[in-house]
Amino acid sequence: MSTAAVSLEVDADGIATVFLDRPDKLNAFTAKMMDELLEVFDRTDADDAVRAVVVTGRGRAFCAGADLSSGAGTFDYENQSEAMALHENGVHRDGGGLVTLRIFDSLKPVIGAINGPAVGVGASMTLAMDARLAVPGAQIGFVFARRGLPPDAAASWFLPRLVGIPQALEWCFSGRVFLSDEAHEKGLVQQLHGPEQLLAAAKALARAMTADASPVAVALTRQLVWRMAGAPHPMLAHRADSRGLQAQGARPDVAEGVTAFLEKRPARFPGRVSSDLPDMWDWWSPPGFA
Repeated sequence: MSTAAVSLEVDADGIATVFLDRPDKLNAFTAKMMDELLEVFDRTDADDAVRAVVVTGRGRAFCAGADLSSGAGTFDYENQSEAMALHENGVHRDGGGLVTLRIFDSLKPVIGAINGPAVGVGASMTLAMDARLAVPGAQIGFVFARRGLPPDAAASWFLPRLVGIPQALEWCFSGRVFLSDEAHEKGLVQQLHGPEQLLAAAKALARAMTADASPVAVALTRQLVWRMAGAPHPMLAHRADSRGLQAQGARPDVAEGVTAFLEKRPARFPGRVSSDLPDMWDWWSPPGFA
């Protein structure tokens, strides 16, 4: 797939690479980019050949934040008919939030390869990803307060879970731009790699996460871990785990996994995410938008 804002490539190992593809604009985020990212994650979820997704930027930036070419009225949604067409109960739906919520729902692991500046939504869109790798010295910033805004993209939910409340507040209160080295030290970024090695390292991590695992089990695990991050009591996780274990226990993937272990050979899991995923959406009740 190749579009004006996003492009998608899938390699022979089933690793999909999503490029934010506005290099002349430092991959600044637009409504078109939002729409195409939503479409891309629908496609990667539906494609059983895809085992994991890597998101990176084309050119020298990951994403420089929202496209501000509209000037002072960029975020004045009440006076933008197109923006208010995307609303619920009279409230404009934040485009970065729609992207992070879609990544949250992904059935495949998602890894961010931060190849350059990641500022504003360029930083917050990575928070729903399962790992973030970056080049040393990449500029990262939750700069919203310096633009008169609160954070976007459900960062108020994701960021404290990744780095703790005090660090999340310091970054968001100050709106300062910091380097990926600090992000690595504070746990936001898991690995640092040189520009020539970054994408290969992200793909290697994606393969390590998925090569020997049941795709259905990976999808179930991803949803359980992310959704239970907000559960008020471990009993909710116990109930969801129990449903998952029961749903999978009699399925061919488990028989193959156990047999392969006993026969000391690699497993060949027959289950497909597109057709064999248990009906897990009733296992929890995600909050609605208000």
